[in-house]
Amino acid sequence: MSDAADSARAEQLRSGLVDALVTDGVITSREVETAFRTVPRHMFAPEASLEEAYAQDRLVTKRDEHGITISSVSAPQIQAMMLEQAELGPGMRVLEIGSGGYNAALMAELVGPGGVVTTIDIDPDVIDRARRFLKEAGYPHVNVVLADGEQGCAEHAPFDRIMVTAGAWDIPPAWVDQLTEGGSITVPLRMRGLTRSITFTRVGDHLESRSARVCGFVAMQGAGRHRERLLLLRGKEIGLRFDDGWPADPDLLNGAFEAGDARVWSGVTVGRREPFDTLQLWLATALDGFCLLSVDKDLDSGLVRPVNRIAAPAVVEGAGFAYLTVRGVDETSVEFGAHAFGPDAVRLAETMAEQVGVWDRVHRTGPGPRFAVYPAHIPVGRLPDGLVITKRHVHVTVSWPAAQPSAAGQRVPAPPTE
Repeated sequence: MSDAADSARAEQLRSGLVDALVTDGVITSREVETAFRTVPRHMFAPEASLEEAYAQDRLVTKRDEHGITISSVSAPQIQAMMLEQAELGPGMRVLEIGSGGYNAALMAELVGPGGVVTTIDIDPDVIDRARRFLKEAGYPHVNVVLADGEQGCAEHAPFDRIMVTAGAWDIPPAWVDQLTEGGSITVPLRMRGLTRSITFTRVGDHLESRSARVCGFVAMQGAGRHRERLLLLRGKEIGLRFDDGWPADPDLLNGAFEAGDARVWSGVTVGRREPFDTLQLWLATALDGFCLLSVDKDLDSGLVRPVNRIAAPAVVEGAGFAYLTVRGVDETSVEFGAHAFGPDAVRLAETMAEQVGVWDRVHRTGPGPRFAVYPAHIPVGRLPDGLVITKRHVHVTVSWPAAQPSAAGQRVPAPPTE
């Protein structure tokens, strides 16, 4: 195929991708739409075919020695979602932590000639690619810097916006220090194993959330890296992943399966295609000992049937554990329940099922959780009410405004606070 034919085909595929993102409601602003129609995504992943470059999927650009992805061009729907969250505007100074080139080019379109975009990454190979592709695509003015994202980029600070495009477990002080007052950070933040893309606005010495969306990202490398801990049961069939915390005596769980089990159904149903991400976050907030259960597909005996075999909400207490499960109601809906093992299985299952009911009654149609980030040196007793997740640099607070009752006594969503 000739260069002219390739260019025409790329334009056609790019137009189709953007049309789909607009139709799906992922792109909601004219500015982000224009940026996506302008930047040639395929130039930032030349090893991919044009069809792959413009598919709604990520493009892996580097793996480690174990085959695990350590760098990629994120899926376009994720990039569009985060750019809409970040609300970049003309003349802004913007920092991207986690480079690749394509997202920095989109940001350059959004801030215009009066703005400044800086993109940093800890990996020299990633930086070399980003610098080369940005120049070839017509964006040589973007600052491309080799640096550990944990430290931000003081030489080009301060920033009106910071966008983190790698999965973060913590919010290091440099990010807040390099942000202008009233500026915002959009970051895929992991809390209790669950990742949400959250836009935080700086308010004095702390951050307050403005929006939160479900997402997934390649984990942060360097000083900000944080590994989950894995507890294996029944050989390697079942895994319990702990993002923070760890059972006081994990060996007690070895006898959980022989001690008995119990299932309790909540009476709460959900459509088979209906999202329920706020339920996962509610259980992480309401239950001590929260973790995520996974099942090895090659070793699966059918003993456990979680709502999600990769990452199902679960809770460990003493010598037992419970996890979220479902059973079919009809062709369009399922009912949530809890399945527990251990000497106190009935109570554990009842506790989890009860919290599913609380979510349904109080939070299902509410505005969702609000998040705030405070320096770790502030005593927990001085923080707002809600769950406090203490990390290395910060406390993350999670609070749940309830749905507001209508005049007729039914629950209606609370108005947005953005």
